[in-house]
Amino acid sequence: MTQHTDFSTRLDLLQERVAATKSAVRAAAAESDAQLRQRIEKAQADLDQSVEAARQDVSQAAGSAKAKWAQVKADAAAKRREVKADIDKRTSKMDAKVAGDEADFAEADAAEALNFADWAVENAQLAMLDAIHARDYADRLATAAANS
Repeated sequence: MTQHTDFSTRLDLLQERVAATKSAVRAAAAESDAQLRQRIEKAQADLDQSVEAARQDVSQAAGSAKAKWAQVKADAAAKRREVKADIDKRTSKMDAKVAGDEADFAEADAAEALNFADWAVENAQLAMLDAIHARDYADRLATAAANS
């Protein structure tokens, strides 16, 4: 396996991130408005860094598979910027009906983000299996060439 195909380590790191996210979401449910805002600001800052890294990947690897995934990541992450605007909008006076509608929208948005994450995991699985197959095939061809 090459440095690019150390999937087990990458999956372990991803699993740790999911566990940390799950813990953060559970904790957030019991936090004050100020604590939630602080948590959201940190999450937004982390996401902004991720978006910038993805943009750099796109510019450095134009045309490659890495660039395609970086663009997907940048596009999806950029959408998350709307969270801050939604929070700011919520701080203005609104009635219970409008606040309820905003909460419904935010929950639907979170559900769609989870749907995207689920799709991304399935897609990653297929990509990893394809990479393993491609590496195995390349290794077999190299061995056959060396033996002939």
